[in-house]
Amino acid sequence: MADLLREKNLQARGIAPVCGIDEAGRGPLCGPVVAACVVLDAACIPEGITDSKKLAEEARKRLAAAIRTCARVGVGLASAAEIDTLNIHHATLLAMRRAFDALPGPSPAFALIDGKFTPDLPCPAEALVGGDGLSLSIAAASIIAKVERDALLRKLDEHHPQYGFARHKGYATREHLEALKVHGPCPEHRQSFRPVAEALAARRERKSLGAG
Repeated sequence: MADLLREKNLQARGIAPVCGIDEAGRGPLCGPVVAACVVLDAACIPEGITDSKKLAEEARKRLAAAIRTCARVGVGLASAAEIDTLNIHHATLLAMRRAFDALPGPSPAFALIDGKFTPDLPCPAEALVGGDGLSLSIAAASIIAKVERDALLRKLDEHHPQYGFARHKGYATREHLEALKVHGPCPEHRQSFRPVAEALAARRERKSLGAG
């Protein structure tokens, strides 16, 4: 179970405030990768915070709203174009840094990061594999990031309804892959990801054959 043990141990050493950072959207074929940075108030922890992947969509939305009422929250993203330029690893670290920079109030003295790597931050940081199941700060960030990204994909669905983004959130579902074959990629697809690159190549081939 996620808890505040790491945060409290750091604070006992005079290291505060402590933030948690996590991302959502490394794997999808479309849309940005979104990161969140959260500084929790130990006196006001919404009940039920855990790894966002363990929560149903409505529970995530409810908890995201509750977290925002009593915690400091920053959100950052890296676009599909930046993912194609930098690769998903470096784009994720960029989104994390942007989330850190977007945090209102005093800058954190320490950051707990979900995963194996830490972004370039102006404070010490620790990477925790499975951190969203260990640290409540990271778990809260995972919820915020997931809810923010899902909202962006629902908006994207309004502009490109043929792909079903509101349902699969950009992941490589059968529905999404079939839509890519039929319609080709949209501007928000990650062209460096294999299924999208293959759909682009197939579309160019069809156009070439048609021209011939």
